Amino acid sequence: MESPANSVPLDPREQPILECLLRTRDSLLLLKQDKSSYIKSRDVLPLYEEVIGQVENLNAVRKEKERPTRLVHYRLDYVLDDCFQLISLLFLTRLLDHLEEAGFYSSKDLNSITKTLESLRETLDRGRNNYSPALLTLLESRLEECQISLAKLQKGLALLAPGLAQTHETLVSILRSTSAVNTRSKFSKTEVNNLREQLKKIENTQKDGNFVDADGTPFAGQDDLKSLMYRCWRWTELVLEREGKINERFQEQYDRLLEIRNQLDRLSVTQAWSLRETDLFGYQRKLDRIDEARVNGNFVDAEGQPADLHAQRTLLYLIRRSYAYIYALLISSEPVSEALLPVYNQLQTLRRCLVEVKESGGVSNSRELYPYSMKLNSIDNMRIDGKFYVGPDIPEGQGSVNALLAECYDFVWELRAAVVDEEQQS
Repeated sequence: MESPANSVPLDPREQPILECLLRTRDSLLLLKQDKSSYIKSRDVLPLYEEVIGQVENLNAVRKEKERPTRLVHYRLDYVLDDCFQLISLLFLTRLLDHLEEAGFYSSKDLNSITKTLESLRETLDRGRNNYSPALLTLLESRLEECQISLAKLQKGLALLAPGLAQTHETLVSILRSTSAVNTRSKFSKTEVNNLREQLKKIENTQKDGNFVDADGTPFAGQDDLKSLMYRCWRWTELVLEREGKINERFQEQYDRLLEIRNQLDRLSVTQAWSLRETDLFGYQRKLDRIDEARVNGNFVDAEGQPADLHAQRTLLYLIRRSYAYIYALLISSEPVSEALLPVYNQLQTLRRCLVEVKESGGVSNSRELYPYSMKLNSIDNMRIDGKFYVGPDIPEGQGSVNALLAECYDFVWELRAAVVDEEQQS
């Protein structure tokens, strides 16, 4: 699982740091690949301390150097990212880079990322007195890198008049929907033509070639919107022409990316009870290797020839969609030990069911609540002195699991109380 090919550290003093981190990463990979038992904190902490020690060394080296005008990731940075991700650190930078490269994104995309960065900033502030200053310095640098990228993306949307926001959202959706149809196992001309009908409706709202307000005044910032609309027309034409078939020179890359995208899609739908955050690392590494193999941003075949427009956009869509899935799965994960995840996810499912029952009007009698009560009691009986044990260990995340268990009990109590009230009134 080699990191993407990147230039070696420019400063020779960083070379021993890289070599040490490579050894630590290999140790973490061995832990991850051992499926015979859950990863225990006591196994990870010594490796975590090794990483922190190298972070301190790296900060000392880089503190003496002038800060570059452009934030550059060298191979050492990627290996360091590997280590932290294997210790379950959130990943975001790659997704922002791809949004900028794509040149189209919606305010919804940026709102989600903004909230994630705000949450990370709060977490950093809370941990100032508890964690290594070297680690905090590194994380603040990475956060700043994300903030710079986010600000650049937000600046692009700020040029758009508020009255064009909904049209912009629709065009972004059309572009993505066309790409989705283009990568399905069974191509549908009808779906693409329906998307083209939406484009026609948008185009027909123009007056003298411009998008105008109620008074007939052209909206500001519409040049980018027109460019996006043209891109939608061109892309739908190209997809209809190819009918979902990629140039055979890039079939192997397409198949690999399609399989990764489909696997992540299944994970996002099922929210697999056994999902380990470190498992997502494997998917990201596969994506990184394909992504970093591009030459000047272009995919190339075995002979080094660049891809045509259809193949280029198709492969980029699959990479970006996969990164988006990883991001969504990471931010939805809970700070619960993987040993407790099966129990936690069962309680999550129970909670969703109980919420649906409550929102649909409740139950007609108490007997309908028996299956939920029995399941909750079976989970409750797993505790010893209020704690969930896995062998002799008390996994982390007890508070989150116990809070969720109590919440489910509260839902059952409310539903049962509502039935009793109705019976007394009748």
